[in-house]
Amino acid sequence: MSETRNFVLRDSKGNEHGVFTGKQPRQAALKVANRGKGTKSKPEKIMLRERGTKKVHVFLGWKEMVAAPKNKPDWMPDKINKPFVKKQKPGIIKLDKV
Repeated sequence: MSETRNFVLRDSKGNEHGVFTGKQPRQAALKVANRGKGTKSKPEKIMLRERGTKKVHVFLGWKEMVAAPKNKPDWMPDKINKPFVKKQKPGIIKLDKV
């Protein structure tokens, strides 16, 4: 199995804010999208730099309110937020310096 990797959230100015973990960049991007304010009609740009590398993964992310699954636990509400992400072109940007 692959190891968990750390991804740092970057804004458009290059400032880095939070660390999100996942085995794949998409998994970390879904975590960011679930916390964000993007909608399907107006998704937000998610830029994640993989720690220890010069790679920045670029996604568009949003969340939608959907019905909870039928086998949900008692404590779960009837409507839940579901995150969505889509890899943008270029999918990976190489930085000159970290």
